[in-house]
Amino acid sequence: MNTVKTFLLMLSMTLILLFIGGAIGGRNGAMFALIFSFGINMISYWNSDKIVLRMYKAQEVEKNSEIYSIVRELVERADLPMPKVYMINESQPNAFATGRNPKHAAVAVTRGITEILDRNELKGVLAHELGHVNNKDILIGTIAASFAGAIAYLATMARWAAIFGGRDDEDKNPIALIAVAIFAPMAAMLVQMAISRTREYKADRYGGKLAGNPLYLANALKKLEMWSTRTPMDAKPATAHMFIVNPLKGQNMAKLFSTHPSTKDRIEKLEEQARQR
Repeated sequence: MNTVKTFLLMLSMTLILLFIGGAIGGRNGAMFALIFSFGINMISYWNSDKIVLRMYKAQEVEKNSEIYSIVRELVERADLPMPKVYMINESQPNAFATGRNPKHAAVAVTRGITEILDRNELKGVLAHELGHVNNKDILIGTIAASFAGAIAYLATMARWAAIFGGRDDEDKNPIALIAVAIFAPMAAMLVQMAISRTREYKADRYGGKLAGNPLYLANALKKLEMWSTRTPMDAKPATAHMFIVNPLKGQNMAKLFSTHPSTKDRIEKLEEQARQR
């Protein structure tokens, strides 16, 4: 199923890129977008995790750190390969997992999350991230991030082409270019939303079970929801869906197009899971 989802994601994002390329440069633009999308596919599969980690200046943690020891405990319980563990020097409490498969996975947490959560709550969050690894949907998230960034870049090109396009460019329709610049990123975001919302619930359920008590994650989500609105983070919209809670809380566009399900709903499902134990 995840293979099918990955293929459909690549196809959807490629079609959006082709549409943008065609709007900017006609056939030549569409051909450029096709070659560009092929490159993005290759880069996304092999290197997107490294790109995302570098984007947030993530540093690999020491093996004697508390975060590393919690991840080690959880992967042994889940019979998963040990991922690389990273720290991001950001005060907003958050976390994400990335990589192309369980053997090439990485888990990253912000400095802020280690300052507000106790060990059990950290265990719930890290179990959730390992849920993404176990469910093999980390590749989907990293590919979506790469494509969303590429679409945002081409949409910006379309906007500038509409503004500064020469009079000799008779084939270019400025209104169409502006429409592409506005709606193409929205289409990409809708694809991200469709992918990430369902996988968050699955990872929550897996994480609640792996941590030993679903309330560990439920309590962590309550704190993360509160602090994410208070503490801004220099996060990129293209990668917002990868985090355990939306790092763009408070921004108008983030409210309209949230890549995450309601935190309240997630907590209620975890509390129900705890009652059924």
